[in-house]
Amino acid sequence: MKNVLTIAGKELRSYFVSPIAYVVLTGFLLLGGWFFFNLLARFNFLLSMYTSLRNPEAMTRLNLNEFVIAPLLHNLSVVLVILVPVITMRSFAEEKRGGTYELLMTSPLSINAIVLGKFLGAFVFALLMVGLTAVYPLILMLYGNPEVGIVASGYLGLLLLATAFIAVGLLTSSFTENQIIAAVSCLVSLLLLYIISWPADTSGEVLGAILRYISLTEHFGEMVKGVIDTRDLFYFVSVIVLALFLTHRSVESIRWR
Repeated sequence: MKNVLTIAGKELRSYFVSPIAYVVLTGFLLLGGWFFFNLLARFNFLLSMYTSLRNPEAMTRLNLNEFVIAPLLHNLSVVLVILVPVITMRSFAEEKRGGTYELLMTSPLSINAIVLGKFLGAFVFALLMVGLTAVYPLILMLYGNPEVGIVASGYLGLLLLATAFIAVGLLTSSFTENQIIAAVSCLVSLLLLYIISWPADTSGEVLGAILRYISLTEHFGEMVKGVIDTRDLFYFVSVIVLALFLTHRSVESIRWR
């Protein structure tokens, strides 16, 4: 465990000694703020309009969770699809390009410690990204009345989604020494997992059900609604464990060559 924490600390420090961490954090928070204040402005506009029209029935359907928090979380998930490959692309590719990969492989560190350490470092960075955006629902709680349980469920879903993205990003980074190839292959993989359920309605009952189950957004969407189902938790854990297992096998394969 000590080795895992040591590698995680080194990985986390490496983000902040380069511009990557600052660019990614600034971009994520800027876009999050832009989405939040636009969604809030739209909510206030609808509230004012229904108030002036004296339409109490429409006003009862307006709530902060549905009109602000849910679309905000969905928008942030799309931003994560783009930014997570930037975070993970250098994890293994940089070691290979810099010639330190062989040293790492011949060190007393186990493959498990290397993979878990790099995963933990990237996870802490993603936790920081997601955690900083909690300021938006906190503002709503100060001046409004969003349902805290639904907000917490949505944020748990966003964190699980980011963690699954990181696991996939480590896997693609382990395949190459070129960071651009690692980032692009990760982006394509995440986009595919994001949109794979689009043809589900026209693909027949069985294939449609399979596509919906594979899709990350289907499980994430349920948690944004406030539904924490063990099937969704099991799905995210399965994706993370499978991606880390394949990363372990990919890193270990260098010892066979």
